[in-house]
Amino acid sequence: MYLIDSHCHLDRLDLEAWQGDLSKALDAAHERGVSHFLAVSVTLDDVVVLKDFARQYSSVFASAGVHPLQDMAHEPSVDDIVKQAEDDLIVAVGETGLDYHYASDNRDIQLERFRRHLIAAQEVDKPVIIHTREAKEDTLEMLREYGPDAKGVLHCFTEDLDMAREAIRMGYLVSVSGIVTFRNADQVRLVAQSIPLDSLLVETDAPYLAPVPHRGKKCQPAHVRDVAEFIAQLRGISYEELAMQTTVNFFRLFKGARPQVDS
Repeated sequence: MYLIDSHCHLDRLDLEAWQGDLSKALDAAHERGVSHFLAVSVTLDDVVVLKDFARQYSSVFASAGVHPLQDMAHEPSVDDIVKQAEDDLIVAVGETGLDYHYASDNRDIQLERFRRHLIAAQEVDKPVIIHTREAKEDTLEMLREYGPDAKGVLHCFTEDLDMAREAIRMGYLVSVSGIVTFRNADQVRLVAQSIPLDSLLVETDAPYLAPVPHRGKKCQPAHVRDVAEFIAQLRGISYEELAMQTTVNFFRLFKGARPQVDS
């Protein structure tokens, strides 16, 4: 049974254990049943490298966007985002969104950047990858007003169950990372346990947020297996059922992604 890491930063992985060879890190994940990876951009400059990964590895897909906390000398326009996102190698716009935990003083800048990404996603008819932290009301309001028809996913979700349910009602998926295994992550566990299985994705956000039992180490895409096994146990279902349904969910959302496994 195959599993997908629906959100990782392959261009930022710690590859020391693999002598700098990304293919070895992907092979390590394949050996744990991880079949595909969505490589998510933090800046538009990342997109060139991520597209190269997608060309080289049939199991890798890529996105185009600017993280809400990323400092930019020049704010990308809608056209800038569209130019990168319209490429067939790009399956999603993002990550984008709002983060008031680390930076609430630039709220207006974040809101405008988020708005441009949502408009761009609408123009290219691709789903959006959303980062949201301590910005529940503004995030939901932006999605109501500007959300693309292709919808998207609230990634590395750490907000409350009410927000998750409202996003799902609007047509979005919710993705859970290794945070679900952390000792004090009761709210995340409640979300992972409670939302409909057909609205769930799993991810690593590698190289960040390594799950138990890998805490203190750099996260790798192979660790999504640990996240999935934990959530399956939490929900009282088999790992195989969770892997199958989250894989179906991924390809239902990211319609530009094609299921293949590297030979």
